[in-house]
Amino acid sequence: MSKNYLEAAVEIAQEAGKVLREEFARPPDIAYKGDFDLVTQADRRSEEVIVARLHKYFPEHAIAAEEGTGRESASEFRWHVDPLDGTTNFAHGYPCFAVSIALAQGDTLLAGVVYNPIYDELFAAARGAGATFNGQPMRVSKNATLATSLLCTGFPNHKRQAHPNIHYYWDFTLRSHGVRRDGSAALDLACVAAGRFDAFWEFGLKPWDTAAGVLLVEEAGGKISDLAGEPYRLGGPTILASNTLVHAEMQRVAAEIARRDPAAPLQR
Repeated sequence: MSKNYLEAAVEIAQEAGKVLREEFARPPDIAYKGDFDLVTQADRRSEEVIVARLHKYFPEHAIAAEEGTGRESASEFRWHVDPLDGTTNFAHGYPCFAVSIALAQGDTLLAGVVYNPIYDELFAAARGAGATFNGQPMRVSKNATLATSLLCTGFPNHKRQAHPNIHYYWDFTLRSHGVRRDGSAALDLACVAAGRFDAFWEFGLKPWDTAAGVLLVEEAGGKISDLAGEPYRLGGPTILASNTLVHAEMQRVAAEIARRDPAAPLQR
């Protein structure tokens, strides 16, 4: 059954990707959600395509979509949709963004797809069936130490000075081969699954940001938890994804940072 769900998710993600490529070739039509969060015509068009197709294929399923065009349902099946993860990148012409689509049955993720339409990179996974990159099996990296690891993270669009992650960024940068901040949590997680990054952490992500990526990492042999090492739940306050080998070391460093009150703003 999961295979059918995955095939549908792949088809829909690629269709939405065509919309994003079209929109990327023209000047962006930008609006704001609040004072800082961008939304573009591309977000809206991509979401319309995804939601319409999911409604056609799975009319009973619930759909949670970032721009609010999904629907509630009594069904235990819920699709988590980010039609354009990396909107700020998109709006600035930086080609690091993706479509992210995942299906959960209760708390169990069944299928997930992350698609970067500019580079035509398709990351896909079905529960119990492994993960693939452009149709070929993919696995997490084999790096066993934090010192030799390449990490990734992200930051919110506002209140960055007071945000705790700047403290984690500082420490992890000093203790690793480096930390990248590419502006798309879905792609960051996909890249952990593909072995490009050894670990990823972030704060305050929504379920549609992480659902597909979490399944990709798990099915590629990686590990998911919160920063304290407890089980991660979609929409939880923190997430830590890794190749499994550096997970405990990442947790230990995170615990050290937390003991130094990382919520305090930086000194000016």
